[in-house]
Amino acid sequence: MKASELKITDVRVADIDGLPKHMILLKVYTNDPDIIGYGEVRDASSATYAKMLKSRIVGENPLNVEKLFNRIKQFGGHSRQGGGVSGIEVALFDIIGKFYKIPVYQLLGGKYRDKVRIYCDTDVDGKHTGTDMGKALKKRMDDGFTFLKMDLGIELLYDEPGTLNAPVGMLEDMQKYSMKAICHQSGSIDKSLMFGKNYDIFTIPHYATGIHITEKGLDYLENYVKQVRDVIGYEVPLAIDHFGHVSIEDAIRFAKRLEKYNIAWMEDLAPWHMTNHLKKFAENSCVPLCTGEDIYLAENFEPVLSAGVNVVHPDLLTIGGLQEMKKLGHLCEKYGSALAIHMAESPIAFMAAIHCAASLKNVLAVEFHSVDHPEWFNLINPAIKLENGFMTVPDAPGLGIESLNEKLVEKFKKADCDEPWKDTSEWDNEWANDREWS
Repeated sequence: MKASELKITDVRVADIDGLPKHMILLKVYTNDPDIIGYGEVRDASSATYAKMLKSRIVGENPLNVEKLFNRIKQFGGHSRQGGGVSGIEVALFDIIGKFYKIPVYQLLGGKYRDKVRIYCDTDVDGKHTGTDMGKALKKRMDDGFTFLKMDLGIELLYDEPGTLNAPVGMLEDMQKYSMKAICHQSGSIDKSLMFGKNYDIFTIPHYATGIHITEKGLDYLENYVKQVRDVIGYEVPLAIDHFGHVSIEDAIRFAKRLEKYNIAWMEDLAPWHMTNHLKKFAENSCVPLCTGEDIYLAENFEPVLSAGVNVVHPDLLTIGGLQEMKKLGHLCEKYGSALAIHMAESPIAFMAAIHCAASLKNVLAVEFHSVDHPEWFNLINPAIKLENGFMTVPDAPGLGIESLNEKLVEKFKKADCDEPWKDTSEWDNEWANDREWS
């Protein structure tokens, strides 16, 4: 088939859950039965973000990826809203690679490295000590991982008297209505968080909760980190996430306590668009600040970089896909900021992140959430194989995914969603005047 004859014929999705999160897999079909592009919508999102784009790309030539991206990018947005545009863009690159029989990293300009470092996110369920967390992290090190991250937040203080200061009733509300969100790293965001009182509490920004940490609370959290370091040592990088919705001043106070523990970064300490808060932290702490997983399009990182953020943490399925990630890499060089790729999704997004990381001049690592879910590795063929905390960049066409393990897709299909790969013809005639100017 000539390049000019290749056309997109269909877009279908499959919602799965339990590996460990809600993931939305994507197939973009072509008129070549041997070429299907694999993509993915951001975790804990909606397949609608992808299906609504179907009528805008079916019949088009998937090789014209920039043309199609510029047509659909207006329908993307920050956080999960970027998932449809990003997932389609990734699938188009997969198609291009398969058509020309070259790996995606080659389409992005070639690779800087043959292996990509993976950093391992680690959770410990329930009430626990820093020693418990240290042992969990040490196990990751024993498995070969060379870069670690843990959650460390104010939820550890909820049942420790005298450690938190808050408006009467606020802590009780946080425990009652937001614990599902606090604990979601080991599973999926619960739908109930999007309604009623759950939603009201869940969406209070950091600076408006009125929660502050006392000196006793800071002592407790510092001792937790000391216990972790006592187990894993001081040589391995250790990042911290999910500190909690407290003021940036409290984050600064805690960061000063952490300077002697060699922390790789503290993540999402304020809403990313509150650049005045990010700047305040950057000017008053020697602990690196990280944010960016919810930012759509590379250009929207520039205010964050200008504020002094040390590490940006884009998600490939929010930023807009592979081309936007490459643009961000250039911006990071301009501002002298490190780049680590956020990844809490399926092997499809993981493989896309690996190709992108291989093509970036400077990248710290790609995040990984699924060590404790062995079936995750087998969701694609060939299966994912990590070696000593690194992933070898595949030389196979496209993303390097030959097929999906449909038995696992069926096994983990999400209960309250459509059947995997259900017909989407109801979206064939969706349209609007999409011109953004008059």
